[in-house]
Amino acid sequence: MEPTAKQRAALGMICDTFTPGDGLTLPSASELGAVDTVFGLLARNPREAEQQQLARLLDLWDSRLLGLLTGSGPRRYSTLSQAERERALLRLGDSRLAPVRAVFQALKQASLLAYNATPGPTGANPLWKEIGYAAPFGPLRTAPQPALTPLRITEPDTLDCDVVVIGSGAGGGTAAAVLAEAGLDVVVLERGSYYDDRDFGKGELDALRTLYAPGPSATAEGQLTLVAGTCLGGGTVVNWSTSLPTPDNVRAEWAELGARQFAEPEYTRALETVQRRLGVNDRRSPLSARDAVLERGAQALGWAVDTLPRNVSDACDAGAECGRCGYGCRLGAKQSVTKTWLAEAAARGARLVVDADVRRISVKSGRAEEVSARTSGGVEFRVRARAVVVAAGAIQTPALLRRSGLRNNNIGRYLRLHPAAVVFGVFDEEIRPWEGGMQARICREHADLDGRGYGVIYETGPINPALATGFMSWRGAAEFRSTMLDFAYSNSVGVITRDRDHGTVSVDRSGEPVVKYRLSDYDAAHLHTGLEGSARILAAAGARRIFSGHQAGVAYEPGKRGSHEEFVAACRAAGYGPGQCSMGALHIMGSARMGGSPDTSATNPDGATWDVPNIVVADGSSFPTASGVNPMVTIEAIAYMNAKRLAAQLI
Repeated sequence: MEPTAKQRAALGMICDTFTPGDGLTLPSASELGAVDTVFGLLARNPREAEQQQLARLLDLWDSRLLGLLTGSGPRRYSTLSQAERERALLRLGDSRLAPVRAVFQALKQASLLAYNATPGPTGANPLWKEIGYAAPFGPLRTAPQPALTPLRITEPDTLDCDVVVIGSGAGGGTAAAVLAEAGLDVVVLERGSYYDDRDFGKGELDALRTLYAPGPSATAEGQLTLVAGTCLGGGTVVNWSTSLPTPDNVRAEWAELGARQFAEPEYTRALETVQRRLGVNDRRSPLSARDAVLERGAQALGWAVDTLPRNVSDACDAGAECGRCGYGCRLGAKQSVTKTWLAEAAARGARLVVDADVRRISVKSGRAEEVSARTSGGVEFRVRARAVVVAAGAIQTPALLRRSGLRNNNIGRYLRLHPAAVVFGVFDEEIRPWEGGMQARICREHADLDGRGYGVIYETGPINPALATGFMSWRGAAEFRSTMLDFAYSNSVGVITRDRDHGTVSVDRSGEPVVKYRLSDYDAAHLHTGLEGSARILAAAGARRIFSGHQAGVAYEPGKRGSHEEFVAACRAAGYGPGQCSMGALHIMGSARMGGSPDTSATNPDGATWDVPNIVVADGSSFPTASGVNPMVTIEAIAYMNAKRLAAQLI
């Protein structure tokens, strides 16, 4: 959106309320340039309806009517003091109405993320210096030339091939390699661009602009933020390298839903092939200060802790570089599909096309014949193919199928998000949570809370200043500033919930996806158990202050102020509805699931849609239910298996 002067002034007041600076070393959001960052990130949102909603809110912001709605009386926001402005925002955050809380959360997240990510006029945000966080390293001079040479379409054109693969992430990259190895002519279409080792190291803001999906950024109810990669290689370029196979109990559950091969040797071989191709190992999972907190806390409680396998080579430093690997690996150590499957596909003649937003699959007489795409510059082109593999991710895949006229009622249903929340602990020792191996330890103490394999797992992850704000509450500018100044001494234990219940993906009038998801009471109870467990781990590890992401501001100081029992009770009272607890969806799955019947699934046991047999889904949307673990290996194994089956039909 191109903001008016009125809208810019309104957002400036909002951002400056959340982060006004301290008048000494820390500038205000406006002085730092964070307002421009917010507008820049919002401009990437493809949903015009959401941009229009924001524009209307900003137009209303400095009115007397909004003053009445926020409890400030018939007064304009611009006339309020800083303290009064903060109270007005907090009344939104504490509202009994979920939509009002959602507005607060959206404003909070945009403001805090932008403040912590913006380099500022000098290129080094003063906050980074205060907490000991180094400015972006910049591109590595010794990085090799990019290995791939993808195509860009610059004028209207029509390409012909055997199979067109839509999406180049874990699923699409793997499928492309399998199909090309079978001797088929393959074209891969990727909405994002190509970035390699020498492009990384420019910081959080640059990565958010180039490597991550522009939207949707949250579920429609505002309950969970959504994070997905958008570049050649997709999420495998930015994920945290954790490489866990599909658990046996999950495989059995999926087989019972009609895709029998999940319990058979075929899928076992696919898992083994994927892990071997990615070089999955546990040799490069040394204990960071961050994971040491998880390990010593869990072991003090008598809970088992395991080493996490990772798809990295010996070039991985498992240190300062690794902590920023969520923004691309400068060392080239992460074995993404760009460096593995896509490289193999290209070597066998596959054509990789970037900046290709696929809008529709054309179906005639029950068969897919071609796909239509357009570039960011508006150039439209087509790809004719004998078969289509859809691997655009569990949000974009069902949206594309719906835009293409497929009618099966299960397309877009059964969306799982692995709702994730964290509990933070502040220690006397320096943790520097943005450093160390991305994820090196896992605790499964509560992985099965109901006897059916549904529960939570505990992991840590690198906490860089901007994305960390997605899991934090805000009770006022001074308190938030204090929290950030303790950042180097802080650590979080993350809770990943295997959700039993599900949400949906639909499309709006313009064809863009809309994600709806409300955490059920059943899954919320498991998440709550996880937050209680995280707090116990942190306390056992020696944290002096512990706090959750509840907007109510739930915290205690072991042995000094409050107790664990009071903390747990306060978390429960604060709730897990939209806007009540900061949560993210890092694993997006299940919206076009495989199964044995069109009544219960969107695709058959081959991964083909029930509506059109030569459209095959090969990404996380294929999951019949939530995997319960980090899904990369599972996605690639499904794509490998489904592509093998498709190749057998085409050759």
